[in-house]
Amino acid sequence: MNLHFRFTRSLRQLSLQGVVLGAVLIADLIAGMSAAHAADALNGKSLYLNGPTGGGTSCTACHGATPANNVNGILRGANNPTEISNAFAQNKGGMGNLYRNKFTADEIADLAAFIGNPSVVAGPIATVSPASLVFTGTTVGQTSTALSATLSNTGSAALNITSIALTGGSASDFILAGGSCAGGTSLAPSASCTVLSTFKPTAQGSRTTSISINHNATGGVSLVTLSGTGNAAAQAGLTVSASSLNFGTLLVNAASALQTVTISNSGQATLNFSSIALSGANAGIFVLGGTCSTQTAVAAGGQCTITLQATPAIAGAFAAALNIASNASNGNAVVSLAGSAAAASPAITATPSVLAFGAQTVAASPLTQQISLSNTGNVALTFTSIKISGASAIALGAGSTCGSSLAVGASCNVPVVFTPAVEGDVSASLAVTSNAAPLQVAITGTATKQAVAKPVLSDIGTVQFSDTQVGTISDKHTTTLSNTGTAALKITSLVLNGSQLNDFILAGTCSTNATLSPAASCTIDTSFKPGSAGSKTANVLVVTDGGAQLSVGLTGIGVAIPVKNVTLNINPQSFDFGSATIGSASLVKRFTLTNPGSAAIALTNAAFSGAYAAVVDSSSCPRFPFSLQANTSCELVVSYTPTNAGTNNGSVVISSSDTSTTWNIAFSGTAVNATTPTVTANAPRNEGGGGCSVARDGNDPMLPVLVMLAVVVIIWRRKQVKQARQARVQD
Repeated sequence: MNLHFRFTRSLRQLSLQGVVLGAVLIADLIAGMSAAHAADALNGKSLYLNGPTGGGTSCTACHGATPANNVNGILRGANNPTEISNAFAQNKGGMGNLYRNKFTADEIADLAAFIGNPSVVAGPIATVSPASLVFTGTTVGQTSTALSATLSNTGSAALNITSIALTGGSASDFILAGGSCAGGTSLAPSASCTVLSTFKPTAQGSRTTSISINHNATGGVSLVTLSGTGNAAAQAGLTVSASSLNFGTLLVNAASALQTVTISNSGQATLNFSSIALSGANAGIFVLGGTCSTQTAVAAGGQCTITLQATPAIAGAFAAALNIASNASNGNAVVSLAGSAAAASPAITATPSVLAFGAQTVAASPLTQQISLSNTGNVALTFTSIKISGASAIALGAGSTCGSSLAVGASCNVPVVFTPAVEGDVSASLAVTSNAAPLQVAITGTATKQAVAKPVLSDIGTVQFSDTQVGTISDKHTTTLSNTGTAALKITSLVLNGSQLNDFILAGTCSTNATLSPAASCTIDTSFKPGSAGSKTANVLVVTDGGAQLSVGLTGIGVAIPVKNVTLNINPQSFDFGSATIGSASLVKRFTLTNPGSAAIALTNAAFSGAYAAVVDSSSCPRFPFSLQANTSCELVVSYTPTNAGTNNGSVVISSSDTSTTWNIAFSGTAVNATTPTVTANAPRNEGGGGCSVARDGNDPMLPVLVMLAVVVIIWRRKQVKQARQARVQD
């Protein structure tokens, strides 16, 4: 009896726990469904197959290539981001170590959505811009200028356009006027097309309708609202080419370049200006010109221009407004004007800032070095004089490239000659007078009867690199450092110098602490690698143990990297090769690579991992690297040749020189030895270790037995209670 009591009490507790557990599961399911409402299962698929965007282990390492197999109970996270978050937080199966703080909340929701829908495939997404078009007032019976709306496919599969039509409202007052979109055509991912429409009112007043674009994307239709006003009489329309003008940075009291605004009459009647005027605190610095005038009308469909020139009187920012008033039906127009002014500031710098010839042999041939002068101000330099004062052994050399003036940002070279005649130290200075502050460069040298080294650089002046794209490296330039003296020299310093030295690369056989024997030489290799767009300068500074300082100027222009939209579609994005026998023929799968863009993609490499490799045959993609032309496809053929029994995961990472983005295909498969019997899919398996949980799917084989036993006991118990009640009634 006691045993029966304890057993029935346990069953009641088990039943209660089951109710609670069921409620929890239902709550989790509801929460998961609501969280998955806005989730992106396709992005979740990419995260599942490739791992966190910042890099790391993919989910396939522990849960297999598809969640549908429920390896290690992955389906518990189906449409349930809370379950996944809790698994990370509790480090279940080591997942916290692998993924904690590596997925955002949105990405976890995407993962949950994919686990709940593992068969999700790429689909199109249709967007239209603008979503509404407003036509200027148009005379009844007349046709307006056409306006354009753009339909774009921002999804990952082809967008098929079924039909394009005007629907609802005053459809008869509008006309579909062409464009590149058409029913029966399709848009590749990232592609777009246009729909043109015009307004031809049949009556006076406001008119509206919609363009209905039917397609295969979610929702099935995209709408563009059209509106316009029919005028009983013809009216003018005012269209301005720009809503603002920026004059940049100007010099005080110096006139800017002319800037132009074009005014168009988009209506059906003559456009008459009642006022073209300037307003604002700095309106006085502008001068108006052009063909637009209050005295001259603009015919329907015609144009005129307004020119503006600014001459700021003081330094600082300036602003004003151009106000245009007319008889146009769509009102007046305002164009904002802005810029800044700076006082003229001539400036000059010298490279090197100190020139040292070092020790030279008395009566030896003269030695020449260059001093480079640069205009670093905002106005042209005007030279008054360039001369050397001090020891007669130091003088100006022939071949100066500095004339009477030097443009902003330009440089010129002044040769300086040292002719050692009498033993001893000598000094002088180069003095430059101009409209900038006076500049002086100290020059030193030593004349000696001892054997001395004589360092000579093969380059005189500045090395000009060709324009180079940001992030790329120019061709190498080589400068030779020679020792033409009678003693060895030691390079005590060899460095890049200047505020933009990081935009250049220094290499070669010359190095700090290296020694050059008489008649020996070494090379200084320089390259240009701009980190940003614009003009860059630096210099190579060489110092020897004899006190000589030699410099080579470097300059180049960084060119901004052109924006290139690169898309590569891959189908399928992952594949399970199934089971293979080690030593048997390889299993093969063909993956389609498609370039939906308008330019070729330079595919540089395909890096395989695991027991997978590329196969090139008569119908496959060429060997990497190759270019995949626009709107073409090829097949990447992949073979699976396992050498180790068990699960074999792998991938291929495809890269391109056109983008830093890479594309991944995840592979999975199993392998058995030829003499080893395969294990059935339903057999219990222990897959622990390596951060993976030990249970494959969480199913307990005793659970059905316990449930059946519980049902039998409950039925028996209810029957006993019923019989007891009947007995009491009879008594």
